[in-house]
Amino acid sequence: MTPGPLRTILLAEDSPVDAEMTIDALREANLANPIVHVEDGEECLDWLYARGAFTDRQGDDPAVVLLDIKMPRMNGLDVLTQMRADERFRRTPVVILSSSREENDLVRSWDLGVNAYVIKPVDVSQFFQAVRTLGQFWAVLNQAPEPE
Repeated sequence: MTPGPLRTILLAEDSPVDAEMTIDALREANLANPIVHVEDGEECLDWLYARGAFTDRQGDDPAVVLLDIKMPRMNGLDVLTQMRADERFRRTPVVILSSSREENDLVRSWDLGVNAYVIKPVDVSQFFQAVRTLGQFWAVLNQAPEPE
């Protein structure tokens, strides 16, 4: 069995600085996966469902969704709720990358079925290391079950 094309890493992050740091860290991990950056929850769902500006997108569903919580128009927890309610995305790995240390955000994320919750560290080198590790695991090493 030959491996298929590399699956996309979908990054939903409204902060341009955080998005750039995340993408740089993923590239430092030598991941060849394409990375798509969207700026809010609505765009994230549009990409997942190939609608709106992404009607013509090609390719499979993402290898992993890196999701910020606090975004305009639709927050990350609402995106996660919709993903987990849909059989198509129920098993898609989702990693919350957030600066929120609020207990409610943590508990709700886990209750909704997030695969990992990473609090964005203030230290840039720690952030880079965390994202490199996440990217390597979720985009390369993790093997998701086949859809039923």
